[in-house]
Amino acid sequence: MSTPALPADFLRAIAESLPGDFLTREPGELQEYGRDWTRVYTPAPGAVAFPRTTDEVARFMVLCHQHRVAVVPSGGRTGLAGGAVAAKGEVVLSLKRMTRMDPLDLLGNTVRVQAGAVTEGVHQHCAPHGLTWPVDFASKGSSTVGGNIATNAGGVKVIRYGLTRQWVLGLQVVTAQGQVLELNGALEKNNTGVDLRQLFIGSEGTLGIITEATLKLTRLPGKQDVFLFAVPDVAAVLRLFRDAREAPLTLSAYEFFTDKCLARVQRHRKLRSPFEAPSGCYVLLESEGGDPDAVETWLGSLFERGLVTDGTQAQGVGQAAELWSLRESISESLSATGVLHKNDISLPVANLEAFCAELDAVFASRYPGWEICLFGHIGDGNLHVNVMKPDAVEKADFFAHAKQADHAMFDLVRKHGGSISAEHGIGLLKKDYLDYTRAPGELDLLRSLKRALDPQGILNPGKILDA
Repeated sequence: MSTPALPADFLRAIAESLPGDFLTREPGELQEYGRDWTRVYTPAPGAVAFPRTTDEVARFMVLCHQHRVAVVPSGGRTGLAGGAVAAKGEVVLSLKRMTRMDPLDLLGNTVRVQAGAVTEGVHQHCAPHGLTWPVDFASKGSSTVGGNIATNAGGVKVIRYGLTRQWVLGLQVVTAQGQVLELNGALEKNNTGVDLRQLFIGSEGTLGIITEATLKLTRLPGKQDVFLFAVPDVAAVLRLFRDAREAPLTLSAYEFFTDKCLARVQRHRKLRSPFEAPSGCYVLLESEGGDPDAVETWLGSLFERGLVTDGTQAQGVGQAAELWSLRESISESLSATGVLHKNDISLPVANLEAFCAELDAVFASRYPGWEICLFGHIGDGNLHVNVMKPDAVEKADFFAHAKQADHAMFDLVRKHGGSISAEHGIGLLKKDYLDYTRAPGELDLLRSLKRALDPQGILNPGKILDA
């Protein structure tokens, strides 16, 4: 693969001022680091940079600014919106070497880490002290702190703990010009004007590069119960959720998936369903605490009232992991067993039922006879809509049809006050639809922020908004 040309004087300056292993143009590395999980765009970066410190990032950005070289910040590349794709000769700035995790502050319940620290590694770093950073996803083994923050990632525990931004006290950020900003430190309270840290959380690397973060920690949860229920359809998923909200327990996760998702997981991972009879949908519920007798009474009533058709409770950590694996293997299994078009949408929880009741009509009219794999975090209003490519349809035709069909679903999202992206961001895939969620005045303000913080447009160009 031929790589796009970078300015010779820029490459010379890199060689003279940064470590010898800082930059690579090796074709395999370009392929690997030029893409994320979307696999829609052909990667074509000009080079990949591997800094070890914030100082190296800052010196690198000074050179990029001087030579007008575009930069794509890169973490674990687990995003599904094309936000970490480098397809036009940009330099990928990978933070994979920036994995330092400092000792915990056990009085303030915080920890400072570099942006390349892996999510699961942070969990393991904190666990011996009885603490955790409660940001959790299926991709926790490869997603990084910097990427989580840059996309304000959600995940499976949002119903209990909220989004990533709730668990970030301070940020260290390098601007497009190479200036290093220390934003908020480890302060819980700082009422001194606009909270600049929030500008960078969820900005997908378009306004600055997050290099370190001070994370807020909480106590590890106590005993957790994990249940898997079988229900006939999405309407039943929502009825059970309404009931679980009033149950004598604390919900930490409420996930659902359809039978089509389960079939793909079983095909790819060879995992076994705990139920003999198939069902239209499944609910994975995780809870903390609660009076055991009251919980037992509630569980029994679910069958008596016809809210579930079958169910099982994990007996121990091993079985809990097995139940969770049915849910957490879905994205991987869908990608491994077919070509698909993904959507990640959210609705106000109160509007979910009305939205889902109308969603079937959209599928029937836009995807007649096509396989739809639906799953999501019902507890926070987040649905993942996956349309699988029929064997008889060419790939290019499939994506063209799917993108056009998105307008009908996004019209419905807008009607019910939702968002076209719940947790994967806008990146390249969603930017043509941003006006379904954002008003013209908001878009103007976003463009003004981009121009103010990145006047040359070199940070993750083309993501979220065109210049």
